[in-house]
Amino acid sequence: MKNIDVINGNQAAAIGVKLARPDVIAAYPITPQTPLVEYLAQFVANKELDARMCEVESEHSAMSVLTGASLAGARTFTATSSQGLALMYEPYFRVSTLRLPIVMAIVNREMISPQTVWGGPQDSLTLRDAGWLQVYVEDNQEILDMIIQGFKIAEDERVLLTINVCYDGFYLSHMTERVEIPSQEQVDA
Repeated sequence: MKNIDVINGNQAAAIGVKLARPDVIAAYPITPQTPLVEYLAQFVANKELDARMCEVESEHSAMSVLTGASLAGARTFTATSSQGLALMYEPYFRVSTLRLPIVMAIVNREMISPQTVWGGPQDSLTLRDAGWLQVYVEDNQEILDMIIQGFKIAEDERVLLTINVCYDGFYLSHMTERVEIPSQEQVDA
């Protein structure tokens, strides 16, 4: 049975992650992705999600932790934005060549210097040829749905590729919309 709620894009992503049941989550907060990590930490703290939440020093560390976890067979998730994605550059390339099924939300933010908080896909587009599948979504329903589908696609033995679910920072990440949330049984099936 589906549940209908009005939630923001970061909540939609977090609920999608919770329903996908990852084993390891490693992320470093960066605007506008920070609330997503906070929602996931709250799910873990409330025992709504049985996952290892790794507090890391940076995005570089987050992807490095997930590389090891994925190589050990864990289902993994992370999220980032803008300069955080740039800091993740080295391990970002490494995991795609290893064909690890890591799912990562990119809450898109421009990288214009000196610092900006404008929404825009410049961060993810700079890495479009790095071997990751990139999916760009239009609304909060698609965020939730593609996070769940991201795990199914990435872990398919015919695919085995890392995947980014990219959504607009500040509009989708913070805007609330009606979202149909599938049951745990539907996602598990």
